Amino acid sequence: MHVKTHTFKSYQFLIYFVKISIIVFSFYFIYYKLFNNNDLSISEFYTTILTNNLFSLNSIFIITLLSGLNWFFEIIKWKYLVQTVKNITFKTAIEQTLGAHTASIFTPNRIGDYGAKALYFSSKLRIKIVGLNGIGNLAQMLVTTIFGSIGLLFLFSNFKLQIHLKTLNWITLSAFISFIFLLFTVLIHYKKTDTWIGKTKHFITSISPSLFFKTFLFSVIRYLIFSFQFYVLLDLFRVNLSYANAMMIISSMYLLVSVLPSIFIFDVVLKGGIAVYLFSFFNISEAIILSCITIMWLFNVVIPSLLGCYYIMHFKFIKS
Repeated sequence: MHVKTHTFKSYQFLIYFVKISIIVFSFYFIYYKLFNNNDLSISEFYTTILTNNLFSLNSIFIITLLSGLNWFFEIIKWKYLVQTVKNITFKTAIEQTLGAHTASIFTPNRIGDYGAKALYFSSKLRIKIVGLNGIGNLAQMLVTTIFGSIGLLFLFSNFKLQIHLKTLNWITLSAFISFIFLLFTVLIHYKKTDTWIGKTKHFITSISPSLFFKTFLFSVIRYLIFSFQFYVLLDLFRVNLSYANAMMIISSMYLLVSVLPSIFIFDVVLKGGIAVYLFSFFNISEAIILSCITIMWLFNVVIPSLLGCYYIMHFKFIKS
């Protein structure tokens, strides 16, 4: 009995240590990015937003509202995906989405999100949960690719871009389309059911077309919201740029960023460098673009990750 009690206490300590480590790492990366940005110092960022009166209640309300809507549809998308294997409430979907977001913030390309969400479920459901998460992310990537390819197409027709960017775009688009085509070809013609390909085929075919459509629709809505939020920030900074031209640059930026592997917390660095280059065709101040990127990062990444810390501390492992 004494040994069992000691083992249980050690297990509890380990769980608590993991939770604290995730939160400490998250805060460290956030702090590091804010105060060690060679492109935009914290004082320059503060001066830029103060000069343009972005501290007003109206500005903060609009930015917060759009960020809230962005995450609302991400949570709704997750809830609809999960209900194919288990019914969860909207509150539970919030906990799983924000908790996994915090746990994955310092992992390359948010790979930690897959494992973090799977831990909320029993072991027999975890493979399906990873698959459902993959479908949700694939739908978001598909939307980014479609809008980004259209944006880059208009960008190439109006401006002389460096050839390697154009090549990167076509390689990305071709690779993504080829991957989807190959995936569906294999799944359609593969007959064996006792291999991982057969199980994947069974899993995908078990999901209704209406769920695929809803997932894609929620991904489109999310994309329109956070891309519009970027345009709103440009407008708040008094940038004289039409919505069409702004979306051409914004959609191109998100596509180029999405194909570059990165730690999610440093996604702001990649977006910053690419955005500065793309917006330079309209002679827009580098400080303004980097400020927009930083604000987007604070409201859509940092604040949700801080909220997710609460759910990390209250997380309980599911007994298998």
